[in-house]
Amino acid sequence: MHLSVTHAAVRAAQQAALASSEWIGKGEQKNADAAAVKAMRATLSQAPLQGRVVIGEGERDQAPMLFIGEKIGHGGPEAPSVDIAVDPLEGTGLCANDAAGALTLIALAPAGTLLHAPDVYMDKVMVGPGGKGTVALDQSPEENVTCLAKRLGQPPSALTVAILERERHDDLIARVRGAGARVRLIADGDVAAAILACVSGSGIHMVLGSGGAPEGVLAACALKCLGGDMQARLLPKNDAQRQRCSRLTGLEDPTRTLRLEDLVRQEAVFAATGVNSGGLLPGVARQGDHDVMHTLLLSTADHQAQWLCCQHARNPAVSPTGAWLRSPFGAAPSSF
Repeated sequence: MHLSVTHAAVRAAQQAALASSEWIGKGEQKNADAAAVKAMRATLSQAPLQGRVVIGEGERDQAPMLFIGEKIGHGGPEAPSVDIAVDPLEGTGLCANDAAGALTLIALAPAGTLLHAPDVYMDKVMVGPGGKGTVALDQSPEENVTCLAKRLGQPPSALTVAILERERHDDLIARVRGAGARVRLIADGDVAAAILACVSGSGIHMVLGSGGAPEGVLAACALKCLGGDMQARLLPKNDAQRQRCSRLTGLEDPTRTLRLEDLVRQEAVFAATGVNSGGLLPGVARQGDHDVMHTLLLSTADHQAQWLCCQHARNPAVSPTGAWLRSPFGAAPSSF
């Protein structure tokens, strides 16, 4: 995709992380999220794009900024037209309680190519490149564990499946363990877990269970960039939600099984920036007159990951913003 799209994704993720980091450990989830939303929107508003939010903070009457359908960017007729999917702060509770792993997330793709997923639950199964084509929602948890283990040439006992720690997953957790695999319970953020399923040596081999549909589209963008695989199914809880799913997605049957290509139909760019340390990325760090941020940048153009380290001067008039460094850092995974 155009360089301006990549630059906009990275800058939006980083500015949201910088803003929300001011609320780390203060116990105020709404303020942390609001800071991230405001900063991300302000950054995207200045980007040379013709953008439309397809995954955002909700409907217009619920969210004053980054709402679904909002047009954003100051680009002219020649600027790239893009779909924008955002989670300005994945893990608001993690940030508010200074627990590991809060991230700011954004994905951009050519206009009309991302699924307009409403804010309902979505059933998901996600794997890295090594498991592509082996898992399916129509298979039982036991079958998915067995098939993936066979493909990877490992016994089921060597596999770890990440599952959100929710009461609705109690039976799923028991069945995965009964199939012989380990379970890593995650408090929040299945997007990070999906990425880690593509990371060599991360210890995660598959992600199972239901979570937010908007996060499912963001995870799909990351998986598409990294050569992973995914199946998903929207889970509307009543007729009103089912009708809304049909209206937004354009699907006659909004509960049919969706493949990765249904969620992300063409190329995509994905960026995630760490807010507080732990998990996928280090968090924002104060170093003298600068804030140091770490961003994971993914693109379908090369199916490679770039680990970006950026210094942000608190007073640019005194000390200019440092350049991005395209090199591995600290606790970054060794390879994808």
